[in-house]
Amino acid sequence: MRYVLLCPGQGSQKVGMGRDLYDAFPSARDAFHAVDDAIGTALTTLAFEGPAEELTRTLNAQPALLAHSAAVWAVVGDALRPHVVAAAGHSLGEFSAYHLAGALDLASAARIVRRRGALMYETGVARPGAMAAILGVLGTPIEALCAAASAESGLVVPANFNSEEQVVVSGEVAGVERLMALAKEAGAKRCLPLPVSGAFHSPLMAPAQAGLADALEAEPWRDPRVPVVANVDAVAVHDAAQARTRLVEQLTAPVQWTRVVQTLVAAHPDATFLEVGTGAVLAGLVRRIAPGVRTQTCGTVADVEALQAALVGAH
Repeated sequence: MRYVLLCPGQGSQKVGMGRDLYDAFPSARDAFHAVDDAIGTALTTLAFEGPAEELTRTLNAQPALLAHSAAVWAVVGDALRPHVVAAAGHSLGEFSAYHLAGALDLASAARIVRRRGALMYETGVARPGAMAAILGVLGTPIEALCAAASAESGLVVPANFNSEEQVVVSGEVAGVERLMALAKEAGAKRCLPLPVSGAFHSPLMAPAQAGLADALEAEPWRDPRVPVVANVDAVAVHDAAQARTRLVEQLTAPVQWTRVVQTLVAAHPDATFLEVGTGAVLAGLVRRIAPGVRTQTCGTVADVEALQAALVGAH
């Protein structure tokens, strides 16, 4: 059995995430507490009890999602590691993927993502922006619609290429509003404003890059044990220096998720794509992008038990 690990990004967080793992497994408990200790806050309490508005804040959601993925890995990693052939994560999830791939210890990853969330929030306050999901097949390429909206109203760019029928755009508020109108004219089924604190994965995030680069350099890195396919170019990363560079670029570049999945499927067509952490968003996107691929989620005690049974059965 071969597995590709996928780690979810911001938006997957929910109150109660990881609670059953925490209660059932001492190693999961240790992972949550390690994140609390690293960032100096009771994040575990917030993840389990809310309030949701506080958990959704960028600087909280990012380390909470990391903590859940890390807690799952703490439970299943020893048994699963020999079967893992590659990893990837969506936006914030790319940092979780590097932890699972052995490039970053958990405390280091927690400090980095907490700093990243704070930088993204501060940048969004200083230069307000917006994001929106555009659903459906468009009669005009999204890049052309963004160029038109930018010329008319304000900068807007593609931020996440999630699947052929789901693109997220990001930019100045007026530009995003104009883009939504143009997308509807071009055949979009729905245009949904997203509850975010800034224009992530757009040039508006450029002021956060220097601070993130400093945070990445301040922590010890190792080369990942398995390749991690980067969001910015869908190319497999094998060394720590390349990883840091790609993660800084990711702040202002679109998440090329469709291409990431295609790269992974081309290299590992027989692997099971395992979403590690909160929710099932990425498993769903993989099924849309590559319908023949096996997917599985691992975020709850029941998921862990199913995975452990499959691994035992494979021997």
